[in-house]
Amino acid sequence: MFRINAGKTSPYCDGHSRRSFLQVGMAGLGSVGVPALLRAREATAAADRKDTSVILIWLDGGPSQHDTYDPKPDAPAEYAGLWQPIHTNVPGMDITELFPRQALLADRFSLLRSMHHNSGGHFHGGHWMLTGHDGLVAGSNDGKYPFFGSIATRVTGSRHPGMPASVGVPYAMSIGLRPGYFGANYVGRQYDPFDVGSDPNSTAYKVQNLNLAKDMTIDRLDDRRSLLQGFDNLRREADQTGMIDAMDRFERQAFELVAGSRARQAFDISTEDPRLRDRYGRNTWGQSTLLARRLVEAGSTFVTCHFGGWDSHWNHEGTMSRHLPRVDMAVSSLFEDLENRGMLDQTLVMVMGEFGRSPKMNNGGNGGPPLSKGTPGRDHWGNVLSVLIGGGGIKGGQVVGTSNRLGEVPQDRPLRPGDLHHTVFKVLGVDPNLNFNNHSGRPIPAIDHGAVISELI
Repeated sequence: MFRINAGKTSPYCDGHSRRSFLQVGMAGLGSVGVPALLRAREATAAADRKDTSVILIWLDGGPSQHDTYDPKPDAPAEYAGLWQPIHTNVPGMDITELFPRQALLADRFSLLRSMHHNSGGHFHGGHWMLTGHDGLVAGSNDGKYPFFGSIATRVTGSRHPGMPASVGVPYAMSIGLRPGYFGANYVGRQYDPFDVGSDPNSTAYKVQNLNLAKDMTIDRLDDRRSLLQGFDNLRREADQTGMIDAMDRFERQAFELVAGSRARQAFDISTEDPRLRDRYGRNTWGQSTLLARRLVEAGSTFVTCHFGGWDSHWNHEGTMSRHLPRVDMAVSSLFEDLENRGMLDQTLVMVMGEFGRSPKMNNGGNGGPPLSKGTPGRDHWGNVLSVLIGGGGIKGGQVVGTSNRLGEVPQDRPLRPGDLHHTVFKVLGVDPNLNFNNHSGRPIPAIDHGAVISELI
């Protein structure tokens, strides 16, 4: 296994500081066989493959459902929270007053208010939402199953040659881990998201691994690639694992990124109209979302935007006051931009985190001393969370499922991660019944529970 130290991430509420790594696992490469890939693509064709893409806005740390998409104004004050709901352009779909721009566009998206997995741990919750599987060992930093976006893009590939199929902006990270539960795991590490690795809002913004090394020309790079292919061809007939074919695909994709111009142009956000950049928000989240739109327009299939910092055990008011207006700018501008460009029906947008927050606000301490910070907050809550989903041909203006009066648990139409993943696969035209061999050679279903959310189709 090759491993490149990518530095340290900020600690989460469990107190651990986790070192992040970019990894290329040879075992993962070896698990990918060309016959299996061809079968998967044939199954996808049978499932009515579509040329749709996905933009996932990942609220890392877990946002409060009460203070975003499922307000409870009639609950006691310690449950209802600090902000009032406002009406949207869809009757009965009220959201927080800190989302005024999204309120004007509610007919473009739907809200899932009864999503749950009943896990209050960052790692378990993130693993559930991003892989659709349980089975994570407590405290484990390594996902046991692949990211559902990696499964999808392994089957679909990119929507246009020369573009990475899956991208993380600025990086693919979950719970402080890169790629964490965004990793492709046993479907092959070459299906991990391509990390931008740089803040698109920064004046020093530069995409990693997208330019030629010093003194290297396209001709020299192509000569070196041809030489390596010649050596690989000598061993191909003896290779029973598919590893060489997998490495060839990985190398071919890397060559197309460096040698072609399409990806470099798509990643060059400086060419955008400054007025549009202002509308998304001149901050990391806003510019990451705009870059995601550029990437799916150029041919990427699955782009994740990382919005971190939602672990609001204390100073909940300050955290939400900073974060929610930026989310409102980015999400509303994305829907408007996609619609104006005629892309909304071909681009599915999702906004979610690993879990919700506790219905009853605490006294600022996640249980009191020694963590007390003196300002009220909300703790982990996997018993119910809200998900925004829109575009991609699904119905907008829907509220699917409800939570109970206090926002503690689903009241009707309970939904689980597998239901969401089934729906995404339906939008992408990916067969949910595919199986992939894990590292032990055991076939594992892409999705092991749930069904398409019929109200959205």
